[in-house]
Amino acid sequence: MGNNTTSDGRTVVQGNQKMTPSEAFVETLVANGVSEMFGIMGSAFMDAMDIFAPAGIRLIPVVHEQGAAHMADGYARVSGRHGVVIGQNGPGISNCVTAIAAAYWAHSPVVMITPETGTMGQGLGGFQEANQLPMFQEFTKYQGHVNNPARMAEFTGRCFDRAMSEMGPTQLNIPRDYFYGEVNCEIPQPQRLDRGPGGTQSLNEAADLLAQAKFPVIVSGGGVVMADGVDECKALAERLGAPVVNSYLHNDSFPASHPLWCGPLGYQGSKAAMKLISRADVVLALGTRLGPFGTLPQHGLEYWPNKAKIIQIDADHKMLGLVKKISVGICGDAKAAAVALVERLAGRKLACDANKSERAAEIAAEKAAWEKELDEWTHERDPYSLDVIAEAEREPGNWLHPRQVLRELERAMPADVMVSTDIGNINSVANSYLRFERPRSFFAPMSWGNCGYALPTIIGAKVAAPDRPAISYAGDGAWAMSMGEILTCVRHDIPVTAVVYHNRQWGAEKKNQVDFYNRRFVAGELDSPSFAGIGKSMGAEGIVIDKLEDVGPGLKKAVDMQMNQGKTCVVEIMCTRELGDPFRRDALRKPVRLLEKYKDYV
Repeated sequence: MGNNTTSDGRTVVQGNQKMTPSEAFVETLVANGVSEMFGIMGSAFMDAMDIFAPAGIRLIPVVHEQGAAHMADGYARVSGRHGVVIGQNGPGISNCVTAIAAAYWAHSPVVMITPETGTMGQGLGGFQEANQLPMFQEFTKYQGHVNNPARMAEFTGRCFDRAMSEMGPTQLNIPRDYFYGEVNCEIPQPQRLDRGPGGTQSLNEAADLLAQAKFPVIVSGGGVVMADGVDECKALAERLGAPVVNSYLHNDSFPASHPLWCGPLGYQGSKAAMKLISRADVVLALGTRLGPFGTLPQHGLEYWPNKAKIIQIDADHKMLGLVKKISVGICGDAKAAAVALVERLAGRKLACDANKSERAAEIAAEKAAWEKELDEWTHERDPYSLDVIAEAEREPGNWLHPRQVLRELERAMPADVMVSTDIGNINSVANSYLRFERPRSFFAPMSWGNCGYALPTIIGAKVAAPDRPAISYAGDGAWAMSMGEILTCVRHDIPVTAVVYHNRQWGAEKKNQVDFYNRRFVAGELDSPSFAGIGKSMGAEGIVIDKLEDVGPGLKKAVDMQMNQGKTCVVEIMCTRELGDPFRRDALRKPVRLLEKYKDYV
């Protein structure tokens, strides 16, 4: 018997010892480096919660459990370690489902701890009883159910191990009466995989394809971020002279200052990236599943190079060739695979060496053209937006063009910033403007696309990286779903900067009504009070911006309050109702009406 010391100086009991199941649970958390958890207290796990503090674990109470799970997601994505969320059985747990789904699509190692009804009351329809495993079945990589108090440490440790090895959320389900009693057990030590570069044959085939390529393009995805492989991706890109495009909503997977960076693909992405990848003869998809929403036509461009040969590298073999037809599939770590390919290309004569300078000039020209277009793209130009602009000019007050606002925010961003974006029209347009220099800086709800994501996620990110500036973007619809978490920031000294676009509408869906339903607006209007004022009422600072020249200084002032005064600030920006392209044009079509009374609704 004895003690084991963790990296942060805490001790974990060693050897087989007598303890309570609550102690076994908490000691396993400590062994896995858990120092922060997010949730709302509840009687279901109170015996364990009572010893969180002496174990060195801080439980951060939130306003709503969905926010807690988003915070755990943000914490995990910044730290590369587990994010942990816990809540009361029944409704506290069911509130987390949406956020765990978002973590699933972000491949975040979130551990969802779900205390459940006691074993003697299950099936009787008691207070807050629910069958909690099916709730998360679709959105977890592993579900551990403690079926005996003596196995508490075993299942707890396995959930933490699987979250890392499977790259996604896991669920630890614990009957509430199993926290009590006396057991003999040993606290398991964490097991972590040492991922390799992939198979020798597939790596050799990929190297041969790249050696023959005349216009290779690299798609740098979330796997590059998770593997801490940005430098290795850079080395491979520089050897090939290949333009690098970010996969959808992974704008932090390659530094924006690098001459080979071209911006993101997908909805409201970079035209430079799209035009360059359209010319590729070989595409190296590094750490990306090539999700369908990130390769759809955009800006009127059918940019995906269907005749190009695709090399796909992913740590999950099930993703290889799932969405796009591939020539070579490599099941491996993005960082290790990039290193292996650079080694295989060293000293070889590459076909792309002959036109390296020409491609560099082409990359620079496309990027310059896109930047010029963004500078000149001050407002949306479709007939509806022109009507909106004319209407705004007749109204009292100042309403700002969203694209101008986004450009000013981009220019005012502090170094080393972390940004989370919610779902919605202006947030989606922001994809054209958000650029980063280091990984683990950009967070979005990915393919799940849920509202209410940005604020709680950036709170979790700030907990994981308190020395980095943390900024969230949300429209007024999504903001209203999560703004209560400003109380979490104020109550627990977690300062962030929250940018809210006040345009009084559900913009993304309203654009569909403009384009497909002849401007028949139903349920899309959101008249709201001052969001900055609501922030102040909760104890935060608030800034209202209705002049373009105040956008950059306003953001800088709010970030200064965050970093130097420890204050949360809501920056409310008054925007016109201009709308960018709809993001589901692929899923809609002009209506056909067959019943006589609906004939006018076409």
